[in-house]
Amino acid sequence: MADPARKIRVLIVDDSALVRRILTELLSSDRGIEVVGTAGDAFVAREKIKQLAPDVLTLDVEMPKMDGVTFLRNLMRLRPMPVVMVSSLTEHGAEVTLDALEVGAVDYLPKPKIDLAATLSDYRDELIAKIKLAAGARVRAFEQRPTLPGATPKYTADAILAKKPAVGFRTTDRIIAIGASTGGTEAIKEVLMAMPPDTPGIVITQHIPKAFSTPFAQRMNRLCQMTVYEAEDGQHVLPGHAYIAPGDQHLLLVRDGARYVCRLDNGELVNRHKPSVDVLFRSVAQAAGRNAIGVILTGMGKDGAVGMKEMRDAGSPTIAQDEATSVVWGMPGEAVAIGAAAEVLPLQHIARRVRELSESMDITRQPAR
Repeated sequence: MADPARKIRVLIVDDSALVRRILTELLSSDRGIEVVGTAGDAFVAREKIKQLAPDVLTLDVEMPKMDGVTFLRNLMRLRPMPVVMVSSLTEHGAEVTLDALEVGAVDYLPKPKIDLAATLSDYRDELIAKIKLAAGARVRAFEQRPTLPGATPKYTADAILAKKPAVGFRTTDRIIAIGASTGGTEAIKEVLMAMPPDTPGIVITQHIPKAFSTPFAQRMNRLCQMTVYEAEDGQHVLPGHAYIAPGDQHLLLVRDGARYVCRLDNGELVNRHKPSVDVLFRSVAQAAGRNAIGVILTGMGKDGAVGMKEMRDAGSPTIAQDEATSVVWGMPGEAVAIGAAAEVLPLQHIARRVRELSESMDITRQPAR
């Protein structure tokens, strides 16, 4: 972790001289960051890491001589350090970036749009925020790893779904709701891979761009016993299935008679995010009440904490990932701080606890509707 008393030292690795120059200029505009060097390929980067001992690395995904993921895998095995991947937002770029997050990258952001100078101010804010976040993130050696713009208006979940009292339903249908952000793709993977095929339906909001949400859902479907989808509007939520919010729409859970249904909403950003975890959790509190289990995983910021408190107030068991296993203990930490989390657990224990809660939940005491 970087010393907060000194500047964050950054090494930029990208095969494009223009991108290296732009990233250098944007990062150098912040008084708390120092760009100590740049490298055009992995071999130069390796030597400069030895010489300059940077706190954070920005790493291009696709480079000549050695691709970014191969270099990252070697780096995280021999000298773990915070890395932010710089990726083109294409389907292929998204898949490779997910590989990088699996290996140990802290976060990612798209390549700067060089031809759109007007967007560079927002890009600068996001870049600087991610570098500062990465400097304080927890990174681990690869073998030891288990198998937003400032000008955006701040809305609460009220912008999408009005708050109202939760109600009880006499039903055997249970729901698991999961929210995450930074570090969440790997945390979600660990939870889902431990779930058997008869697990209650799972609805998931992960802060992720649209270009990434489809490949992420497809990857989870390949790895897990459950069937995993990118959620579609009107899709029924079934046991043994998990539904991941598209990267550009809010995911809500609603009732259609005795069944749960996915509803997508293209409304305002909530807590600077779309999809928002607060929106999902509020909808689950209202549609499922104590039949639901809420889980909040690693992530920057506060999104999801208020929604989880509404779930707990509605009778839902709630779990937050602990600080030691979180890449960033922002969202789960805020949930703990406001009393939204009934339990705080290491990541490796969460899936088992969710299964226990699902099997033991007593729904016979709920009032009928």
